[in-house]
Amino acid sequence: MNNPFVSPSAIPPPQVREAKIRPVKIIVYPGVEIIDTAGPMEVFAFASNRLQQAGVCTGLAYPMEVLAAKPGPITTSCGLQIIANKSYNDVHDDIDTLVVAGAPDVSCLLCDPALQVWIRAIAPKVRRLVSVCTGAFLLAESGLLDGLRATSHWDYCEWLARDYPLVNVEPDRIFVRDGFISTSGGITSGIDLALSMVEEDWGSELALLVARYLVVFLKRPGGQSQFSAYLTSEASRPELKDLQAWIMLHLTEDLRVEILAERVCMSPRNFARHFLAETGMTPAKFVELARIDAARHYLGSTKLSIEAVAEKSGFIDPERMRRAFIRHLGINPQNYRDRFGFSDDYQCKAA
Repeated sequence: MNNPFVSPSAIPPPQVREAKIRPVKIIVYPGVEIIDTAGPMEVFAFASNRLQQAGVCTGLAYPMEVLAAKPGPITTSCGLQIIANKSYNDVHDDIDTLVVAGAPDVSCLLCDPALQVWIRAIAPKVRRLVSVCTGAFLLAESGLLDGLRATSHWDYCEWLARDYPLVNVEPDRIFVRDGFISTSGGITSGIDLALSMVEEDWGSELALLVARYLVVFLKRPGGQSQFSAYLTSEASRPELKDLQAWIMLHLTEDLRVEILAERVCMSPRNFARHFLAETGMTPAKFVELARIDAARHYLGSTKLSIEAVAEKSGFIDPERMRRAFIRHLGINPQNYRDRFGFSDDYQCKAA
């Protein structure tokens, strides 16, 4: 199973782990959001492809099946159709990871009582139960999120918290893991969550390779906000948009207004005026928020010291980073790590 876009000899093999087959099933229904389905599937498919190329697995590491009320075509929210391989009622075991895709219309998720009965019965038999976007509503309706931390698309989190008060909703998260259940935020965050599962199963090298192949802009940690500096302030002018991307890749460099203005061939005053008009924030604030995003990544997914995090995220001085965190997040870096850092249980173990 060769991929025409990647040469097996061009990239070193991933960290060798137990060549275990981990079947993935994806729950869909009429009105499902297609990216919620296809995004995680592409992550698992390319991971399987690379593992085969590297000679780690002879078959698919992540064999996948799409499940629905009955086999056949399912019309998604955008009008495209996908094919369900089986009825979920015919599946009683052989699931490593069960993914529930979301939908813009939450009622699509909640109109099938038989699905709720099935998912409650199958949940104790799976290693990982996952929701993407509003898929969390099905898990909540089934009682599976009671007493757990969870998230969903930012525009639905208030609704989720109101209708399911036993769920501890954390709207400011890309994804949340609580026990064997993981929930993710809006739409493309399902890709982030799938990448984290590949990393858990096979190591960071393979996860990074998949992310690069999918041209994911940033590998976002679960503790990172759905409202990052880039997501909430993307410029429309190409030169400013490109500059934003460049800033986020060069956070340890000198990013004073004069330096940034020179990169886009503007005077500092003109540049600052246009940047504010395009993004709703000053260049300095964007840089600070981008550095906070980077620091969140290191605090949430590594064991680097606070001093090392400050240096790698561009703050240099830990005290400067501390003041920025308190100013924008109302919490200091150490408290952020205590709350949002991955526990040792999830540090890329092979199951």
